[in-house]
Amino acid sequence: MKKIGLIVTAILTIFFSANINAQTETSEKINWLTFEEAIKLNQKNPKKIFIDVYTEWCGWCKKMDQTTFLDKEVIAYMNENFYAVKFDAEQTESVEFMGYTFVNPNPLGSKKGTHQLASALLQGKMSYPSYVFMNEQNAGITVLPGYVNAEQLLNALRYIATNAYLDTRWEDFTKQSNK
Repeated sequence: MKKIGLIVTAILTIFFSANINAQTETSEKINWLTFEEAIKLNQKNPKKIFIDVYTEWCGWCKKMDQTTFLDKEVIAYMNENFYAVKFDAEQTESVEFMGYTFVNPNPLGSKKGTHQLASALLQGKMSYPSYVFMNEQNAGITVLPGYVNAEQLLNALRYIATNAYLDTRWEDFTKQSNK
């Protein structure tokens, strides 16, 4: 009888320990904001802005959410150096930005339309997922299209956050990073 009690205690201890560790690991995540929240925060405390332009149906977008955006280094670097935005390229809500109202011109049609802000941010090159980098003055820096793994995203985040993009070519930066 004593053995059964010890076994049950051991199993419960392992279960609760694993559960606490799982909660700790998943509690760290990117602090995703709306576009409007990021712009507002940027007025008070300027930071670069990272925008994940995605759609609900995009498989690679979902893979980013399940892999790259869960990487601890990506999470820490993103939260420290950027305002991170998730922007659904097919959303129906209008967005006010720089004196303009951006809308989805086909929100109720049989096909989901592309939001005007997504089109503007991606410069008409509609590819999902795509990541838009904006500077502290809300001006576009560059767009990075497609799925990227954690290491690739970290390199891009560092390139932008450190302002290396202002005087160093991407190829030269990545060579220096890989040394």
